[in-house]
Amino acid sequence: MARIMRTDRRKLLTLLASACAAPGFVQQTLAQQTMAQVQMSRPTAYAFAFPGLDGGSIRLAEHAGKPILIVNTASHCGYTPQYAGLQELWTRLRARGLLIVGVPSNDFGGQEPGGAAEIHKTAHQEYGVSFPLAAKVEVKGPGAHPFYKWATLERLETPRWNFHKYLIGRDGRIVASFPSTIESTDARVIAAIERELRVE
Repeated sequence: MARIMRTDRRKLLTLLASACAAPGFVQQTLAQQTMAQVQMSRPTAYAFAFPGLDGGSIRLAEHAGKPILIVNTASHCGYTPQYAGLQELWTRLRARGLLIVGVPSNDFGGQEPGGAAEIHKTAHQEYGVSFPLAAKVEVKGPGAHPFYKWATLERLETPRWNFHKYLIGRDGRIVASFPSTIESTDARVIAAIERELRVE
């Protein structure tokens, strides 16, 4: 009889311990599920598109699963020669899946004051650019293009000058960003792109 009572007492204590622990476990499980839902519902870069410099649209969703380098550009900047490095990257890596998108902007120092014709002249005629170029947009402030508003939330940073580079990974998230001072062909940029090109 005493053995039965001890067994029953153990069972009761086990049940009470489980009941006390259950609310915390349930809360933790709910928190994990909520976080997973938030992460799944957060947009990726593939939610965005840029108006093309020549019309049409550059839809990032059409390049899902491939790395994308997005660079805000300007025609009259000390960093404008980086167009040449971007073109070099495009020539070397586009066949392996890299997309480069140039996004002209007049936000920094008024260094992209012209329209499509002037942007064409600088990018295409002077630097031989053949990667896609967007129409001129804002990249900072309340009027910023939606991609740049999203990128600001993702990285808690905004471009500080022309030729800031965001690298979008194969999952549509920003995996790296590089300030204007880092050249397009810098080993750090190439290494980050290569990592994404190797991801299966």
